[in-house]
Amino acid sequence: MFKTKDRLFFLLSLLMALIVAISNYLVQFPIGYFDLDEILTYGAFSYPIAFLITDLSNRRYGKNAAKKIVYLGFFLGVFLTLFFSTNFMDLISIRIAIGSGTAFLVAQLIDVFIFDILRKKIWFIAPLVSSLIGSAIDTFLFFSIAFYGTSLNWLTLSFGDLSVKIFVALIMLIPFRFLLFYVHEASNLKKKINV
Repeated sequence: MFKTKDRLFFLLSLLMALIVAISNYLVQFPIGYFDLDEILTYGAFSYPIAFLITDLSNRRYGKNAAKKIVYLGFFLGVFLTLFFSTNFMDLISIRIAIGSGTAFLVAQLIDVFIFDILRKKIWFIAPLVSSLIGSAIDTFLFFSIAFYGTSLNWLTLSFGDLSVKIFVALIMLIPFRFLLFYVHEASNLKKKINV
């Protein structure tokens, strides 16, 4: 059986993959209410949770383990996306898969790097700054790869998605703060056991 530490690691990796796959599916659907269909997709609401997972992993395990979770989440997420969400007869669907994978990997690794640099600042600085920068990079990479040269107004959609991702990143500080106690407690417990 897996150790508790290993179970949490694999759980975070699985959650990362599920968030990626769900977001890749949801990004195909513009929000059809309040005339938001030209500026927003449902994927903008789920994807910022990936940054919460990365930041908690980074805080708990450090940057090298957080990178491993990003890589595992990437491979599992791309597999799930290709298997469940990609219509290989549709070029846009393939471009969404490629754009998602590329944007996810680049943005999440940058998030890990920035978070690690800022980790000693007040509790909210590292997750907020790394998530905001990562979200901006992810959004513009994804939308440009997936939709550039199509009839879709991808620039407007990307700004709409980024606005929601910024809002959700701010909201994600709440669960981050609540879970921070557990993350620190687990780290302190490990130190007490090793002493």
